[in-house]
Amino acid sequence: MADTTANLEMPFILPSQAQKHVTHNEALLKLDALVHLAIVAEQAMPPGSPAEGDCYLVAAAPTGAWTGRQAQIASWQDGYWAFSQPKIGWRAWFAVNSRLKVFTGVEWQDIPLPASGSLEQLGISTTPDGTNRLAVSSPASLFNHAGSGHQIKINKAAATDTASLLFQTNWVGHAEMGLAGNDGFSVKVSDGSTWNTGLTISAAGHVAKPNQPAARAHRTGNSFSPSSGQQSGFTTLALAQGGVALGAAVSAGGNRVLVPAAGLYLVGVNIAVQTSSGHTTSLMLNGSQTLISIAGLAGGAQMQSACGVFSLSAGDYLTLGHEGNAELALGPGKTELFLTML
Repeated sequence: MADTTANLEMPFILPSQAQKHVTHNEALLKLDALVHLAIVAEQAMPPGSPAEGDCYLVAAAPTGAWTGRQAQIASWQDGYWAFSQPKIGWRAWFAVNSRLKVFTGVEWQDIPLPASGSLEQLGISTTPDGTNRLAVSSPASLFNHAGSGHQIKINKAAATDTASLLFQTNWVGHAEMGLAGNDGFSVKVSDGSTWNTGLTISAAGHVAKPNQPAARAHRTGNSFSPSSGQQSGFTTLALAQGGVALGAAVSAGGNRVLVPAAGLYLVGVNIAVQTSSGHTTSLMLNGSQTLISIAGLAGGAQMQSACGVFSLSAGDYLTLGHEGNAELALGPGKTELFLTML
Protein backbone atom coordinates (compact mmCIF):
# COMPACT_ATOMS: atom_id res chain seq x y z
CA MET A 1 0.00 0.00 0.00
CA ALA A 2 1.28 3.47 -0.92
CA ASP A 3 1.96 6.08 1.75
CA THR A 4 -0.18 8.77 0.03
CA THR A 5 -3.46 9.01 -1.85
CA ALA A 6 -3.37 8.80 -5.66
CA ASN A 7 -4.85 12.16 -6.55
CA LEU A 8 -4.13 14.73 -3.85
CA GLU A 9 -1.10 12.85 -2.44
CA MET A 10 -2.34 13.19 1.13
CA PRO A 11 -0.46 11.02 3.64
CA PHE A 12 -2.12 7.94 5.09
CA ILE A 13 -2.19 7.21 8.80
CA LEU A 14 -0.31 3.90 9.05
CA PRO A 15 -0.71 1.31 11.85
CA SER A 16 2.82 1.63 13.26
CA GLN A 17 3.13 5.38 12.68
CA ALA A 18 4.08 7.68 15.55
CA GLN A 19 2.49 11.10 16.04
CA LYS A 20 -0.46 10.25 13.84
CA HIS A 21 -1.98 13.66 14.51
CA VAL A 22 0.83 15.28 12.51
CA THR A 23 0.01 13.14 9.49
CA HIS A 24 -3.69 13.86 9.93
CA ASN A 25 -3.14 17.62 10.20
CA GLU A 26 -0.90 17.61 7.12
CA ALA A 27 -3.72 16.02 5.13
CA LEU A 28 -6.22 18.59 6.44
CA LEU A 29 -3.92 21.46 5.42
CA LYS A 30 -3.63 20.03 1.94
CA LEU A 31 -7.38 19.66 1.65
CA ASP A 32 -7.85 23.20 2.93
CA ALA A 33 -5.58 24.51 0.19
CA LEU A 34 -6.79 22.47 -2.77
CA VAL A 35 -10.55 22.07 -2.19
CA HIS A 36 -12.25 25.13 -3.78
CA LEU A 37 -8.80 26.18 -4.97
CA ALA A 38 -8.37 29.96 -5.42
CA ILE A 39 -5.13 31.21 -6.97
CA VAL A 40 -4.10 34.70 -5.90
CA ALA A 41 -1.73 35.19 -8.84
CA GLU A 42 0.72 33.47 -11.17
CA GLN A 43 4.28 34.66 -10.50
CA ALA A 44 7.88 33.45 -10.30
CA MET A 45 8.91 35.13 -7.04
CA PRO A 46 7.33 34.33 -3.66
CA PRO A 47 5.40 37.28 -2.18
CA GLY A 48 7.01 39.14 0.70
CA SER A 49 4.12 38.86 3.15
CA PRO A 50 1.72 36.09 2.14
CA ALA A 51 -1.52 35.63 4.06
CA GLU A 52 -2.28 32.33 5.71
CA GLY A 53 -3.87 29.98 3.18
CA ASP A 54 -2.87 32.01 0.07
CA CYS A 55 -2.21 29.89 -3.03
CA TYR A 56 -0.06 30.88 -6.00
CA LEU A 57 0.66 29.30 -9.37
CA VAL A 58 4.44 29.19 -9.76
CA ALA A 59 5.44 30.76 -13.07
CA ALA A 60 8.44 30.00 -15.28
CA ALA A 61 11.98 30.50 -13.91
CA PRO A 62 10.95 30.63 -10.24
CA THR A 63 13.30 32.01 -7.58
CA GLY A 64 13.83 31.81 -3.83
CA ALA A 65 11.77 29.23 -1.97
CA TRP A 66 9.99 28.40 -5.21
CA THR A 67 13.09 27.39 -7.16
CA GLY A 68 12.41 24.22 -9.15
CA ARG A 69 8.66 24.39 -8.50
CA GLN A 70 7.51 25.74 -11.87
CA ALA A 71 3.81 25.06 -12.67
CA GLN A 72 3.12 23.81 -9.12
CA ILE A 73 0.64 25.25 -6.63
CA ALA A 74 2.42 26.99 -3.73
CA SER A 75 0.32 27.26 -0.53
CA TRP A 76 1.41 29.32 2.49
CA GLN A 77 0.52 27.25 5.58
CA ASP A 78 1.82 27.42 9.13
CA GLY A 79 4.72 29.65 8.12
CA TYR A 80 6.06 27.57 5.24
CA TRP A 81 5.37 26.88 1.55
CA ALA A 82 3.64 23.61 0.67
CA PHE A 83 3.64 22.53 -2.96
CA SER A 84 1.20 20.46 -5.01
CA GLN A 85 1.52 19.30 -8.59
CA PRO A 86 -1.82 19.92 -10.38
CA LYS A 87 -3.39 17.04 -12.28
CA ILE A 88 -5.82 16.83 -15.20
CA GLY A 89 -9.25 18.11 -14.26
CA TRP A 90 -8.26 20.31 -11.31
CA ARG A 91 -10.24 23.52 -11.26
CA ALA A 92 -9.20 26.82 -9.76
CA TRP A 93 -10.47 30.37 -9.46
CA PHE A 94 -7.90 32.86 -10.79
CA ALA A 95 -8.54 36.00 -8.77
CA VAL A 96 -6.49 38.39 -10.95
CA ASN A 97 -8.83 38.14 -13.93
CA SER A 98 -11.85 36.58 -12.19
CA ARG A 99 -11.85 33.41 -14.31
CA LEU A 100 -12.60 29.80 -13.41
CA LYS A 101 -10.11 27.55 -15.21
CA VAL A 102 -9.36 23.85 -15.54
CA PHE A 103 -5.97 22.12 -15.82
CA THR A 104 -5.57 20.11 -19.02
CA GLY A 105 -2.37 18.36 -18.00
CA VAL A 106 -0.36 20.98 -19.87
CA GLU A 107 -1.94 24.36 -19.07
CA TRP A 108 -4.76 26.09 -17.24
CA GLN A 109 -7.55 27.07 -19.63
CA ASP A 110 -11.05 28.51 -19.41
CA ILE A 111 -13.65 25.84 -18.74
CA PRO A 112 -15.18 25.03 -22.16
CA LEU A 113 -18.86 25.55 -22.79
CA PRO A 114 -21.07 22.51 -23.43
CA ALA A 115 -21.55 21.45 -27.04
CA SER A 116 -25.24 22.29 -26.76
CA GLY A 117 -27.45 23.92 -24.18
CA SER A 118 -30.30 26.32 -23.48
CA LEU A 119 -30.08 29.70 -21.73
CA GLU A 120 -32.78 32.16 -20.77
CA GLN A 121 -30.50 35.13 -21.51
CA LEU A 122 -26.97 35.63 -22.86
CA GLY A 123 -24.87 38.77 -22.84
CA ILE A 124 -21.48 39.11 -24.57
CA SER A 125 -19.60 42.07 -23.09
CA THR A 126 -22.95 43.61 -22.14
CA THR A 127 -26.08 42.86 -20.11
CA PRO A 128 -29.15 41.18 -21.66
CA ASP A 129 -32.70 41.87 -20.53
CA GLY A 130 -36.18 40.44 -20.91
CA THR A 131 -36.60 41.85 -24.43
CA ASN A 132 -33.01 41.71 -25.68
CA ARG A 133 -32.32 38.20 -24.41
CA LEU A 134 -29.23 37.96 -26.62
CA ALA A 135 -27.09 41.09 -26.28
CA VAL A 136 -23.69 41.61 -27.93
CA SER A 137 -21.32 44.55 -27.50
CA SER A 138 -18.51 44.22 -30.03
CA PRO A 139 -16.71 46.13 -32.82
CA ALA A 140 -18.06 43.55 -35.27
CA SER A 141 -19.97 40.26 -35.44
CA LEU A 142 -19.07 37.40 -37.77
CA PHE A 143 -21.51 34.78 -39.02
CA ASN A 144 -19.51 32.32 -41.11
CA HIS A 145 -20.70 29.45 -43.30
CA ALA A 146 -20.62 25.82 -42.21
CA GLY A 147 -20.61 24.05 -45.53
CA SER A 148 -21.42 26.13 -48.58
CA GLY A 149 -23.72 28.89 -47.31
CA HIS A 150 -25.21 30.74 -44.36
CA GLN A 151 -28.64 32.25 -43.62
CA ILE A 152 -29.77 34.63 -40.89
CA LYS A 153 -33.45 33.99 -40.18
CA ILE A 154 -35.83 36.49 -38.59
CA ASN A 155 -39.28 34.98 -38.07
CA LYS A 156 -42.54 36.63 -36.99
CA ALA A 157 -45.78 35.11 -35.81
CA ALA A 158 -48.27 36.86 -38.12
CA ALA A 159 -48.33 39.18 -41.13
CA THR A 160 -49.23 42.19 -38.98
CA ASP A 161 -46.16 41.66 -36.75
CA THR A 162 -42.66 42.96 -37.49
CA ALA A 163 -39.50 41.11 -38.57
CA SER A 164 -36.85 43.69 -39.32
CA LEU A 165 -33.38 45.11 -38.79
CA LEU A 166 -33.37 48.41 -36.89
CA PHE A 167 -30.43 50.82 -37.13
CA GLN A 168 -29.99 53.32 -34.29
CA THR A 169 -27.87 56.29 -33.27
CA ASN A 170 -27.56 56.66 -29.49
CA TRP A 171 -30.51 54.26 -29.13
CA VAL A 172 -32.79 56.33 -31.42
CA GLY A 173 -34.01 54.56 -34.57
CA HIS A 174 -33.04 56.13 -37.90
CA ALA A 175 -33.38 53.29 -40.42
CA GLU A 176 -35.28 50.01 -40.60
CA MET A 177 -35.63 47.33 -43.22
CA GLY A 178 -37.66 44.16 -43.29
CA LEU A 179 -41.28 43.06 -42.93
CA ALA A 180 -42.84 45.88 -40.92
CA GLY A 181 -46.52 45.24 -40.22
CA ASN A 182 -47.13 43.28 -43.43
CA ASP A 183 -45.42 40.76 -45.71
CA GLY A 184 -44.02 43.35 -48.14
CA PHE A 185 -40.35 44.21 -47.78
CA SER A 186 -39.72 47.85 -46.95
CA VAL A 187 -36.89 50.24 -46.19
CA LYS A 188 -37.73 53.14 -43.87
CA VAL A 189 -35.77 56.11 -42.54
CA SER A 190 -36.39 58.56 -39.74
CA ASP A 191 -35.16 61.92 -38.48
CA GLY A 192 -35.53 60.53 -34.97
CA SER A 193 -39.26 61.17 -34.62
CA THR A 194 -41.04 60.70 -37.97
CA TRP A 195 -40.67 57.61 -40.13
CA ASN A 196 -40.85 57.68 -43.94
CA THR A 197 -40.85 54.70 -46.30
CA GLY A 198 -38.22 54.94 -49.01
CA LEU A 199 -38.75 51.61 -50.75
CA THR A 200 -41.34 48.82 -50.80
CA ILE A 201 -41.35 45.49 -52.62
CA SER A 202 -44.62 43.58 -52.80
CA ALA A 203 -44.94 39.81 -52.62
CA ALA A 204 -45.28 39.90 -56.41
CA GLY A 205 -41.91 41.65 -56.70
CA HIS A 206 -43.29 45.08 -57.61
CA VAL A 207 -40.99 47.89 -56.48
CA ALA A 208 -42.35 51.25 -55.32
CA LYS A 209 -40.75 54.37 -53.87
CA PRO A 210 -43.67 56.07 -52.10
CA ASN A 211 -41.67 59.13 -51.03
CA GLN A 212 -39.77 59.66 -54.25
CA PRO A 213 -40.72 63.19 -55.49
CA ALA A 214 -43.09 62.86 -58.43
CA ALA A 215 -45.97 64.90 -59.79
CA ARG A 216 -48.41 65.31 -62.65
CA ALA A 217 -50.01 68.75 -62.78
CA HIS A 218 -52.67 70.35 -64.95
CA ARG A 219 -54.96 73.35 -64.86
CA THR A 220 -58.73 73.03 -64.53
CA GLY A 221 -61.06 74.55 -67.13
CA ASN A 222 -61.59 74.18 -70.84
CA SER A 223 -59.09 76.58 -72.43
CA PHE A 224 -57.26 79.85 -71.97
CA SER A 225 -55.32 82.28 -74.16
CA PRO A 226 -52.30 83.73 -72.33
CA SER A 227 -50.86 87.03 -73.46
CA SER A 228 -47.37 87.05 -74.92
CA GLY A 229 -44.81 87.46 -72.14
CA GLN A 230 -47.02 86.04 -69.41
CA GLN A 231 -46.37 82.98 -67.26
CA SER A 232 -49.01 80.51 -66.15
CA GLY A 233 -49.19 77.71 -63.63
CA PHE A 234 -51.31 74.76 -62.56
CA THR A 235 -54.24 74.28 -60.26
CA THR A 236 -54.40 70.52 -59.78
CA LEU A 237 -51.86 67.88 -58.83
CA ALA A 238 -53.27 64.65 -60.25
CA LEU A 239 -50.22 62.97 -58.74
CA ALA A 240 -48.37 64.45 -55.79
CA GLN A 241 -45.70 62.34 -54.12
CA GLY A 242 -42.66 63.02 -51.99
CA GLY A 243 -43.60 66.55 -50.99
CA VAL A 244 -44.30 68.11 -54.40
CA ALA A 245 -46.79 70.94 -53.85
CA LEU A 246 -48.37 74.00 -55.44
CA GLY A 247 -46.94 77.38 -54.52
CA ALA A 248 -47.72 81.01 -55.17
CA ALA A 249 -50.13 82.17 -57.89
CA VAL A 250 -48.81 83.10 -61.36
CA SER A 251 -49.84 86.15 -63.45
CA ALA A 252 -51.72 84.26 -66.17
CA GLY A 253 -53.47 81.96 -63.71
CA GLY A 254 -52.61 78.82 -61.82
CA ASN A 255 -49.83 78.27 -59.31
CA ARG A 256 -46.16 77.40 -59.28
CA VAL A 257 -45.12 73.74 -58.86
CA LEU A 258 -42.63 73.53 -55.99
CA VAL A 259 -39.65 71.14 -55.99
CA PRO A 260 -39.30 69.44 -52.55
CA ALA A 261 -35.76 68.05 -52.65
CA ALA A 262 -32.48 68.52 -54.48
CA GLY A 263 -31.57 66.00 -57.16
CA LEU A 264 -31.81 64.99 -60.78
CA TYR A 265 -35.32 65.10 -62.22
CA LEU A 266 -36.95 63.89 -65.38
CA VAL A 267 -39.24 66.77 -66.34
CA GLY A 268 -41.64 66.97 -69.26
CA VAL A 269 -44.51 69.10 -70.62
CA ASN A 270 -47.45 68.42 -72.88
CA ILE A 271 -48.95 71.41 -74.70
CA ALA A 272 -52.45 70.93 -76.15
CA VAL A 273 -53.21 73.73 -78.65
CA GLN A 274 -56.68 74.44 -79.98
CA THR A 275 -55.72 77.32 -82.29
CA SER A 276 -52.51 79.28 -82.87
CA SER A 277 -51.19 82.13 -84.96
CA GLY A 278 -47.65 81.11 -84.01
CA HIS A 279 -46.52 80.58 -80.44
CA THR A 280 -43.78 79.29 -78.16
CA THR A 281 -44.43 77.64 -74.81
CA SER A 282 -41.50 77.20 -72.42
CA LEU A 283 -40.98 75.42 -69.14
CA MET A 284 -39.47 78.01 -66.80
CA LEU A 285 -37.30 77.46 -63.71
CA ASN A 286 -37.79 80.03 -60.97
CA GLY A 287 -39.53 82.37 -63.41
CA SER A 288 -36.41 83.23 -65.39
CA GLN A 289 -34.48 80.21 -66.67
CA THR A 290 -35.80 78.31 -69.68
CA LEU A 291 -35.53 74.56 -69.33
CA ILE A 292 -37.63 73.42 -72.30
CA SER A 293 -38.92 75.50 -75.23
CA ILE A 294 -41.58 74.28 -77.68
CA ALA A 295 -42.40 76.28 -80.81
CA GLY A 296 -45.86 75.72 -82.28
CA LEU A 297 -47.19 76.15 -85.78
CA ALA A 298 -49.90 78.50 -86.85
CA GLY A 299 -53.13 76.63 -87.40
CA GLY A 300 -55.62 74.43 -85.61
CA ALA A 301 -55.45 71.70 -82.98
CA GLN A 302 -52.07 70.24 -82.27
CA MET A 303 -50.27 68.39 -79.43
CA GLN A 304 -46.64 69.06 -78.57
CA SER A 305 -44.44 67.34 -75.98
CA ALA A 306 -40.85 67.58 -74.77
CA CYS A 307 -38.84 66.35 -71.79
CA GLY A 308 -35.37 66.52 -70.31
CA VAL A 309 -33.26 65.70 -67.27
CA PHE A 310 -32.38 68.61 -65.00
CA SER A 311 -30.63 69.23 -61.70
CA LEU A 312 -33.10 70.96 -59.39
CA SER A 313 -32.77 72.30 -55.86
CA ALA A 314 -35.20 72.16 -52.97
CA GLY A 315 -37.48 75.21 -53.16
CA ASP A 316 -37.17 75.68 -56.93
CA TYR A 317 -40.44 76.25 -58.78
CA LEU A 318 -41.70 75.53 -62.29
CA THR A 319 -44.10 77.54 -64.48
CA LEU A 320 -45.00 77.87 -68.17
CA GLY A 321 -43.82 80.87 -70.18
CA HIS A 322 -45.78 82.04 -73.24
CA GLU A 323 -44.78 83.92 -76.39
CA GLY A 324 -47.02 84.65 -79.38
CA ASN A 325 -50.73 83.88 -79.46
CA ALA A 326 -52.42 80.57 -78.92
CA GLU A 327 -55.46 79.09 -77.24
CA LEU A 328 -54.40 76.18 -75.02
CA ALA A 329 -56.70 73.31 -74.01
CA LEU A 330 -56.86 72.62 -70.28
CA GLY A 331 -57.56 69.55 -68.17
CA PRO A 332 -55.89 66.20 -67.50
CA GLY A 333 -54.09 64.71 -70.50
CA LYS A 334 -53.95 68.11 -72.22
CA THR A 335 -51.69 70.99 -71.18
CA GLU A 336 -49.82 69.50 -68.24
CA LEU A 337 -46.50 69.08 -66.48
CA PHE A 338 -44.91 65.91 -65.14
CA LEU A 339 -41.72 65.34 -63.16
CA THR A 340 -40.05 62.57 -61.18
CA MET A 341 -36.83 62.42 -59.22
CA LEU A 342 -34.33 59.95 -60.68
